[in-house]
Amino acid sequence: MPGTDRVEIRTLKVGRFCVVDDEAYKILSISKSKPGKHGSAKARLSLESIFTGKKISHVGTVTDSISVPMIEKGTATVSDIEGNEVNSMIDRAYSMMILPMPDSESEMNIDAGQKIMWQEALGRYIIIRDH
Repeated sequence: MPGTDRVEIRTLKVGRFCVVDDEAYKILSISKSKPGKHGSAKARLSLESIFTGKKISHVGTVTDSISVPMIEKGTATVSDIEGNEVNSMIDRAYSMMILPMPDSESEMNIDAGQKIMWQEALGRYIIIRDH
């Protein structure tokens, strides 16, 4: 999958990210069991989707490999808001980008001329913070 890297489950840490079913997740907790008489050590990951907030769990052996997304973060200045889209200019490259408006449940207050922080993973973008 483009935009990802493969690592063993044993190398993951809480707070990092992984990919399950083509969706990027943040790792909330990891529990590992010892190897048994007829099997290898297992790891249970509690995960939360970066984009939807949906929580799932993933179980695999500690030697299984799992995809880790390449995450890019940056800041931008909001130039215009049109419906559910936020038009903004990336501060680093001075290029325009269109971001989806955060849902009404988030406590972000986004207005034109304001700085925001965005995050990209697997070709999807999200606004993670307003300044």
